[in-house]
Amino acid sequence: MLHPVSEPYDKGWLDVGQGHRIRYEQSGRRDGIPALYLHGGPGSGCSPRQRALFNPALYRVVMFDQRGCGLSTPAGETRHNHTDALISDIETLRAHLNIDRWLVFGGSWGATLAALYAARHAGACSGVLMRGLFLAGRADIEWFFHGAAALAPVAHERFLQSLPARWRRRVVEALARTFASGDRQRIETATQAWRDWEHALGTWPAHDTLPAPTGDELAALGNRYRIQSHYLQHRCFTSEAKVLDAIARLRGLPVAFVHGTRDMVCRPQNAWRAHRTLSGSALFWAHDAGHDPYQPASLAAIDAALSAFARDGVFPAASGME
Repeated sequence: MLHPVSEPYDKGWLDVGQGHRIRYEQSGRRDGIPALYLHGGPGSGCSPRQRALFNPALYRVVMFDQRGCGLSTPAGETRHNHTDALISDIETLRAHLNIDRWLVFGGSWGATLAALYAARHAGACSGVLMRGLFLAGRADIEWFFHGAAALAPVAHERFLQSLPARWRRRVVEALARTFASGDRQRIETATQAWRDWEHALGTWPAHDTLPAPTGDELAALGNRYRIQSHYLQHRCFTSEAKVLDAIARLRGLPVAFVHGTRDMVCRPQNAWRAHRTLSGSALFWAHDAGHDPYQPASLAAIDAALSAFARDGVFPAASGME
């Protein structure tokens, strides 16, 4: 379920060095259970709707836009923007807010970041919740840009047509070159094509084609995909093996995975593999849900996990499809 969207009681920018300032906010109950929400992408940024994933009567919700994302500055900046820097930013923010331990909840790329952060700073975590896990390896990237074409061939063909024919087997490199080119027309064409392909895979069942982005929306999407192409070109500065190793090192912490059984962006096998890697973790399958966290089955699974954690300090041994 979605809870009422509570207005932030605290928000601001935090200077994290190297020319970056991150935008953060706190909402919900001031003396509630501290919980950090990590957005996906990389590059997406936070939105008010994400607050509604948490019961504001129970949780003190902390959200921030990662480097170059959302309202963080400089917008779309890729210099000094990498995974280790984001992990450091999380710890800087925790110290700034005087939080001893918090539940770390991330979706998609945010789930990847949650695992890597928690493995490095386990003492700062009361638990970890990962939705729609992205393993950040070659297989995940190859699936998104090529393998998933088997499920949405028309949408994939439209996406490829936005790229020069000679680059269509090297999509990540082509996109990185495009967003670094400074060529406005190329960037806008790639931005719309990428957004449409992501939308085609991210919803289940598939929705109609979105209207073309313009103005501020187009600029924000361009910043988002500039950062995402930067991260994907460098395989998110990590690897599948490192992410799975990080998850294995979370033993002793309450850990849960939520994953849609129809997720075409981050395949369900990611959650299954991670769950099998970490004995004692909980796995919530969101039946017939895609990658979108706001589909009813995903919302129900997220709410069940967060409600149980608020009540018991652990996640139930959920399954549904084990």
